[in-house]
Order: sequence, then C-alpha cells, then structure tokens
Amino acid sequence: MVALVCSGDAGIYAMATLVFELLDKGDVSDAAKRIAIVNSPGISALQGAAARAGAPLGHDFCTISLSDLLTSWEDIQRRVKAAAEGDFVIAFYNPVSKKRRTQLAYARDVLLEHRPADTPVILATNLGRDGETVRIVPLENLDVDEVDMLTVVIVGSSNTRVVATGDGKRWAYTPRGYARKDGTGIVGGYPGAASLK
Repeated sequence: MVALVCSGDAGIYAMATLVFELLDKGDVSDAAKRIAIVNSPGISALQGAAARAGAPLGHDFCTISLSDLLTSWEDIQRRVKAAAEGDFVIAFYNPVSKKRRTQLAYARDVLLEHRPADTPVILATNLGRDGETVRIVPLENLDVDEVDMLTVVIVGSSNTRVVATGDGKRWAYTPRGYARKDGTGIVGGYPGAASLK
C-alpha cells in the first residue's frame, strides 16, 4: 500500500491529479494501471479560510493558482480577467513566492477595475498550523509583502460584505439573494461591498 498525503484536499492543486495524469499519459506498466485507488476528500485551504472568516463563498466563486510553474502566465492573466469581469469571489492559491512577486499585484489591479476599492479580501496564513492568522483587508490595501506561499487570498465579489458580531469580531460573507425573498426579515439590497475603513 502506498499513501500520498497532502495538506488540504488531494484533488485541489495537489497530488491526486498527478496520479491520474501518470495513469493517463505516463510511462507506467499495465500492472500499475490495475492498482486500486482511493481518493479521500479533505478540507481545502479555501474552505478552511472561508470558515475562519465567515461565509465569503456563499455565492458563485472560483479558484485560480497564480503560479506560472505549470501554467503559462498568459493563461493566468486571461483567467484573472474573466473572473474579474464575471464578478466571482476568487480564491487565489500560490499567490507569491520569493521569486514571483508581481502576479498578485497584477490580479489586485485588474480586480480594482471591476469592483469597489473597499471589497473585502481575506488573508489566511498557516491555516491549522502554529501561527495561524486570518485578516480581512480592503482590496485597495492588499499588500503583496503581507502574503506568502502559505497564504490563501480570497477576494470578495462586488456584493461581499463585512459584518461585526457583538464580541467585535468581523466576518466576511457574500449574500445569496435572500433579501429578495418575502418573509426573510432581511431589509435592503446590496449595492456593493461594505467599507472596511
């Protein structure tokens, strides 16, 4: 028996994909292709970050890896622009590295063309590890130097808001549209993101 252990979910930017790619296109024996595979689901970094910060994935969202090691920078740029234009909540994986410092700044600048400057951004670092931190900052204040490879960056849509509970804790959430339903007791619409200033 062989086990590949990944942090998060093995099927999201992790080793399960490599196993299936090797079976599909790798130089492996017929015997290797007959192995039994069990792919166990895990908690992805975007799920962990969202749960710690509230409910930012309450409506349509996507994930984009900003690493250009396995994906061309041109493809990444196209995806960032499409997600920005589609007003998706976006979870960015692999946002920066020691050598790669410009991709997250590019994404921030593209997003600022399509959503308010005070759109909530969740910075979740070291999730489930010592030194875990989760912060909510406005999009215009997203600083590349405050992000590393152990940070998941979730950028809200134009409707993502911040609410504070009685204990003073701030939470980010993206409304599903319940305000449009009679009898919910929810008053008013969501013209854009709540101010974080």
